[in-house]
Amino acid sequence: MGKVKAAIIGSGNIGTDLMIKMIKYPQNMELAAVVGIDPASEGLAMARDRGVATTYEGLEGLKKLDCYDEIGIVFDATSAYAHRVHDEALRADGKLVVDLTPAAIGPFTIPPVNMDANLDATNVNMVTCGGQATIPMVAAVSQVATVHYAEIVASVSSRSAGPGTRANIDEFTRTTAQAIEKVGGAAQGKAIIILNPAEPPMIMRDTVFTLSEGADEETIRASVKDMVAKVQAYVPGYRLKQEVQFERFGDNNRLKIPGRGEFTGLKTSIFLEVEGAGDYLPSYSGNLDIMTAAAKATGELLAERIKARKVVA
Repeated sequence: MGKVKAAIIGSGNIGTDLMIKMIKYPQNMELAAVVGIDPASEGLAMARDRGVATTYEGLEGLKKLDCYDEIGIVFDATSAYAHRVHDEALRADGKLVVDLTPAAIGPFTIPPVNMDANLDATNVNMVTCGGQATIPMVAAVSQVATVHYAEIVASVSSRSAGPGTRANIDEFTRTTAQAIEKVGGAAQGKAIIILNPAEPPMIMRDTVFTLSEGADEETIRASVKDMVAKVQAYVPGYRLKQEVQFERFGDNNRLKIPGRGEFTGLKTSIFLEVEGAGDYLPSYSGNLDIMTAAAKATGELLAERIKARKVVA
């Protein structure tokens, strides 16, 4: 069977990087259209140069394109406010939606953690860049142990944090914390983001802390290593910065977490680095690259599902 046709709404940095990835690394999808609202958009110009249909009339313009009826998957890289409108219209037309905004209408989705459980969802949400980078590590620990608490710190170059990111810092922390619990499996989660103004720009760095019971150090270390390999399958620049570290807390040495009480168990510290592929965005923008790479990986799995259903039908 042929590839499943897809469209991207949003011709900014995220949408353009996703476009380049979809054209450069085709699998189950064929990019049929890119949608924007600025006729002078660089992303739309790049799409036209590559033979992809474009419109600067937003969703209504997409519906006017000849290829619209054939499109099965739509990626939304606009804003949470716009996505709520797009989602209602797209799903009414039978399109599957991959949401790269903070709208979180559909289930939080981290490809190597819970994509299989969301294959039948008509809208899937890609959480946040920090969530895509760190939740796989929380999940790696929770797969072999009971995680009482997990905390992530995402440090990104201030150059790779655009107006949208800066305007949604509070939403980033709330959404990521929720996903740490719902997808990562932690009983309690906390997220922190740091915009680092260092020059030259720093590569995305993430720190993951978990407090768990029920598994020893070697079991956790092996689970983390396995999960890193799964993420690297679609984000080659994803790697451990150093060996996983452990510290044990017992009844006579309880870990006190402000506002969350005292805990015993094994504290695991995981240090990550995420380097972008440099497809469109600079390689230091690993925070943006992991979002587009995860969205593409998710879209490929949805496309595979669509093709399988057609074969059965």
